[in-house]
Amino acid sequence: MKKILFALTVLAMMSGCGHKNVFLEEWETPYGTAPFSLISVEDYVPAVKAGIAARAAEVQAIVDNPDTPTFENTIAAYERSGGLLAKVTGVFYNLSESDSTPAIQKVEEEITPLITAADDAIFMDEAFFARVKAVYDDQDGLDREQQMVTKKLYEKFVRNGVALDAAGKVRFSEINSRLATLSQKFSQNLLAENNAFKEETGITVSAYPAYMASCADRALREQAFRAYSSRGNNGGEHDNNAIVLEILKLRAEQAALLGYPSFAAYQLSDKMAGTPETVDAFLKPVMEASMRKAREEVVAMQAVMDEDIAAGFLPEGSRIEPWDWFYYAEKVRSRKFALDESVTAPYFQADSVSKGVFQAAERIYGIHIDPAPEVEVYNPVVKAYRLTDADGSLLGIFYQDWFSRDTKRGGAWMNNFRDQYAGVRPIIVNVCNFNPPTPEQPSLLTIDQVQTAFHEFGHALHGFLTQCRYRDVSGTSVARDFVEMFSQFNENFAFVPEILATYANDYRTGAPIPADLVEKIGRSLQFNQGFMTGELCAASILDMRWHELTADELAAFTDAQSIRDFETHVCTEMGLIDEIIPRYRTTYFNHIFNSGYSAGYYSYLWSEVLDVDAWEKFEAEGIFNPAVAKAFRETFLERGGSEEPMTLFRAFRGADPDPAALLRSRGLE
Repeated sequence: MKKILFALTVLAMMSGCGHKNVFLEEWETPYGTAPFSLISVEDYVPAVKAGIAARAAEVQAIVDNPDTPTFENTIAAYERSGGLLAKVTGVFYNLSESDSTPAIQKVEEEITPLITAADDAIFMDEAFFARVKAVYDDQDGLDREQQMVTKKLYEKFVRNGVALDAAGKVRFSEINSRLATLSQKFSQNLLAENNAFKEETGITVSAYPAYMASCADRALREQAFRAYSSRGNNGGEHDNNAIVLEILKLRAEQAALLGYPSFAAYQLSDKMAGTPETVDAFLKPVMEASMRKAREEVVAMQAVMDEDIAAGFLPEGSRIEPWDWFYYAEKVRSRKFALDESVTAPYFQADSVSKGVFQAAERIYGIHIDPAPEVEVYNPVVKAYRLTDADGSLLGIFYQDWFSRDTKRGGAWMNNFRDQYAGVRPIIVNVCNFNPPTPEQPSLLTIDQVQTAFHEFGHALHGFLTQCRYRDVSGTSVARDFVEMFSQFNENFAFVPEILATYANDYRTGAPIPADLVEKIGRSLQFNQGFMTGELCAASILDMRWHELTADELAAFTDAQSIRDFETHVCTEMGLIDEIIPRYRTTYFNHIFNSGYSAGYYSYLWSEVLDVDAWEKFEAEGIFNPAVAKAFRETFLERGGSEEPMTLFRAFRGADPDPAALLRSRGLE
């Protein structure tokens, strides 16, 4: 009866819309990809509502099942539920980040609280939890992947407050709803601020480092720095200060409801690190080592600045300031290695780099990547590819969306339009913000951007090569401080000479990159690591300090000035030198206020210990050793979250990771 009622509801919705809602139909498209041209903005809300209703009916059927709870009739049944909702949100949330129009933002404002409330209804359902707990308490006969799926679902209930009393559940749900709205508003504000930055300076946020490295006008550099570092902190309608404080206070309150002293303690309880104390102890020596190196870097840059002072280009007494770092670091690098971006950029044309990213994966893992012109894309600049394994079987469909536009949020990321699970292959996207080509020249990437391209495809490979049966543990569905291992590991292939030879050609002449330039790039990769590591570590520490505050401590924070004062205090306490600011300041720290990295930004450095240690095995036994690559693929990439991270790492490496590997790789020992 419930299924019949649901079907009638869907039919009514379709009739009310006045046209067929494409989400409520089977997609007769290549590989089941989205028919973007047939999707109307008006389709999203009714499709989400239909998806919520369908999932609720599916979950209720699990709860009403009179049979004894088993993995198959409870855990696996839940895994199979929610197909329609996943289909809609898989499209919507990808487009809301990469093509966010005012109409899309309005839809997001409407559906976000609906989805949050629907999730809470499921994960606060005591009858459903009782069935899950019964399976969790008696796992006899389950294989390891089934055990991990069961554990993950059980912990999701616990972490969402299923054990709270009635009042606690109401409050927890209220907080969830408000946090979802605030995070969405933070993101929309930041997009507006990024576009305002472009209007003020003439450059995009993604082009900021390259601009600062090449702009000889110090006043313009200072203007750009101040505009960049004050995003979300300018007053007015797009100011993020009040949003940040409310998010932090609500998170602390939510953690307290569950019995945790801080939100950081809550967040880390199911991560590799386990506790805030472990993360703090990990970050401290990294920060100290990076600042020792950074002070040396300041001395080297000041020597070059002193020459400009002597030549009359700068007034007496000028000292290196934060807006000088990129510019003078580039000058030092040019002298030390006879290398600068103007020399390397012609060899890193975007299409060629894409070819290199693909050829590295093909050579290492034996896969094939081919254009898929039959697959519709959501924007004319997006490219579609088909990935197949050595035996010709489909691995998945890949969208490559590399160039910046005003409707796209800043940064770079990988995401799934469709997850992998038994019998279903994933649909994955890489989104970047590289400068688009112009009529005068193609898109040319910096060395950092080349690494970004390999980084994001490392995430994609994690998604494509997974061979799990259940979506909750497939691909990148692993602990936050484990997931970056595979993206950062893939960066290592970017400048391997044998890989460079396959893609780095001068776009003007076709000439291959010279061997001496390859050597210079290799030697320069540890250059400026005091700054690079320091700003990353500083942001990680700032994230931790915010989320280690208790609800009572956060009550003292009332305005923008209190945020700025806290930032200053934390930076002084960590030993950050005046010439460097955290990679992200609070009001534009999208990772922790909108992208799931709250009390988790340290993950990049934590995962780097793992990826560097694993890479040392490749170097020792042969970068192109098929046996090592096969072990890496089968141990890590195919397993997803179907086993504990350290168990997988020890299986591959034969030992625990070496913490010193991080400092060695960055030249900070």
